[in-house]
Amino acid sequence: MKNLEAVQEALTWLGTPYHHQGRVKGVGVDCGTLICEVYEKVGLMDHLDPRPYPPDWHMHQMGERYLEHIRGVCFEVDGPPEPGDIVLYKIGKCVSHGAIVVEWPTIIHSYIHLGVILQDGTKGSLARRIAGFFRMKRLKK
Repeated sequence: MKNLEAVQEALTWLGTPYHHQGRVKGVGVDCGTLICEVYEKVGLMDHLDPRPYPPDWHMHQMGERYLEHIRGVCFEVDGPPEPGDIVLYKIGKCVSHGAIVVEWPTIIHSYIHLGVILQDGTKGSLARRIAGFFRMKRLKK
């Protein structure tokens, strides 16, 4: 039930511009902070602030910083993912992009130059970059 609420909340972010480290609906958000804001709002996770991080961190190191944050609040699931699950993508040298599954393969995510959009997560450059699917571990305390 809460996962469907996460999808509905994520859809209210559509059209929000991309802004590195932003966390404000309608003003600016990046892919990681979108996930944090949506799941916190619907009660699926406690507040998590992954900042600060440089905009090109994933191009210069192989540490799985993004993946470690996701594993802290989620567990990995086999595909296909369910609505409200998270799909991660490897861009650069490590997992560095995430999206919320609306109805697989439709995802909602914040993408540089495009902002928060709906997209087919199995088409284009994202298709070959899928790194796994994840589901929230617990409800917020």
